[in-house]
Amino acid sequence: MGYLFTSESVSEGHPDKVADQISDGILDEFLRRDPECKVACETLTTTGLIVISGEVRAEAYVDVQDVARRVVNRIGYTKAEYKFDGNSCGIISAIHEQSVDINRGVVKASPEEQGAGDQGMMFGYACKETDDYMPLSVVLSHVLLMELAKIRREGKEMTYLRPDAKSQVTIEYGDDNKIKRVHTIVISTQHDEFDTDEKMQAQIKKDVQNILIPRVKAHMQTSVQKYFDNNIILHVNPTGKFVIGGPHGDTGLTGRKIIVDTYGGKGAHGGGAFSGKDPSKVDRSAAYAVRHIAKNMVAAGVADEMLVQVAYAIGVAQPVSIFVNCYGTAHVKFADEVIAEKISQLFDLRPGMLIDRLMLKNPIYEETAAYGHFGRDHKVAPVKFMVNGREVVRNVEFFTWEKLDYVDKVKAEFGL
Repeated sequence: MGYLFTSESVSEGHPDKVADQISDGILDEFLRRDPECKVACETLTTTGLIVISGEVRAEAYVDVQDVARRVVNRIGYTKAEYKFDGNSCGIISAIHEQSVDINRGVVKASPEEQGAGDQGMMFGYACKETDDYMPLSVVLSHVLLMELAKIRREGKEMTYLRPDAKSQVTIEYGDDNKIKRVHTIVISTQHDEFDTDEKMQAQIKKDVQNILIPRVKAHMQTSVQKYFDNNIILHVNPTGKFVIGGPHGDTGLTGRKIIVDTYGGKGAHGGGAFSGKDPSKVDRSAAYAVRHIAKNMVAAGVADEMLVQVAYAIGVAQPVSIFVNCYGTAHVKFADEVIAEKISQLFDLRPGMLIDRLMLKNPIYEETAAYGHFGRDHKVAPVKFMVNGREVVRNVEFFTWEKLDYVDKVKAEFGL
């Protein structure tokens, strides 16, 4: 029997995502100055106010107020009428030093000995629904809002757009668990005042149909475009009005969009958020590492779909467990538990080693804090560092966990 599956996304101007981006912006500024820093930064956003708290241990000073204002202005909250703008909002900082009890379990003489920054379990997932090995529902949800933000910044069409927005995409599957079509799209976007609510509703829905969705469809690979048809159910601003938005409409907090950040509800989630955490926190770094594993395994042909779980004890380097579920889609003659054992031999999941392998001590995180941490394009870009009080530019890799650099090793191990 066929079924429907739904994922959502939120824009960079959503209050929770504003908080995530501020937290990761602050983390990046510390890493720019001290790659060995330990940061756990939490942010709250509300009407006219940002509250920053958390624990930091670093050989550097960062003006967190300046970072927060830069992030808010970049997102687009630059007008007083939004009741939250980067130039005039109040900012309270309550950052203190990291606990020495945690630090003693994490900081070791060598990367091989580095312990996990906390206990917990992390999941990585990959499937063959898209070229990025991600579920189609969450990919489309992200792309809808990325294109909406581009349209807003271009300022040529849909000039009424404001920064806050949400999307939701429902995919219809057949009896064979294969995608049949895009079933439903929901778009809620913040906007300027219109003369009447009726005019507003009609104009935005028309523009979503004639401007946004065609741009999204054109952005997708040909294999995905075929899932768009004329029978898509479309809901646009279903409450009827969305003028009040952003942190003025809802309080935002770091770490409240963990499913948006990952796989849109597919696979599983260990519960730990990412933003504002330096890579010694395995909530973040190990989640990236197991995504890297799952993606390379699926790309190598081990299975069409794979979930990988890893778990840690605080202060201990070796994982306490590794678990694999191929959902019956494996193309190798090994049980899932044997695949898990082979993964432990192929990939070093000790925190210090995976941090080095994925180059996670670089200031790469603000870009991850909106539109999902996974399925993004691996790239190399120049980044500014502060070394002995001088500005130095270095090329840095972003989204290293999306690289398919282990495919040949996996094929060799599994005889593919």
